[in-house]
Amino acid sequence: MKIEADARVAFPRAIAFHTYRDELQNLVPHLPNVRSIEVKESEDAPGGVASRTRKLNLWRAKADIPAAAQRLIKPEMLAWDDHALWDEADWTCEWRVVPHFFGDRIRCSGKNRYLVDGEHTILQIRGDLTVDANGLPGVPRLIAGTVAAAIERFVVALLTPNLTSVSKGLEAYLRSKQAS
Repeated sequence: MKIEADARVAFPRAIAFHTYRDELQNLVPHLPNVRSIEVKESEDAPGGVASRTRKLNLWRAKADIPAAAQRLIKPEMLAWDDHALWDEADWTCEWRVVPHFFGDRIRCSGKNRYLVDGEHTILQIRGDLTVDANGLPGVPRLIAGTVAAAIERFVVALLTPNLTSVSKGLEAYLRSKQAS
């Protein structure tokens, strides 16, 4: 299923891009659904391309798990590894997310573009999400495709506002830096 979201950031592209890439963990106080972001790896991409940086960030969500689901879903499951390749030459970030919950059944990847809009930035988020429901307990093989499609629609509906909220958090963080 396609993921599409656009967000406007009231700062120039270079500032938005570099802050998102290099200071992501500092946005956490401005992200209501995120408990923490930990930079696990950061390196210039191989091949001597100075404009490319690889990042691995561990995101931990902040969410109330319903009592009925607490036996199945533990807080540590509400986390994901964010593998990203940032390319300053074309102002993009290719990403792949690996959730800690059903990570073997969910594929999610895409590319963000940072576009100039006067003195502002348009963050264009595009991606794909695929869920494999084959073999899930309680899901008959005959309806696995239907179940997977329903899960994909549900996840994309939840994910899209969160994608744009990170841009709002970025803007709030940059404004707080200006005020300091």
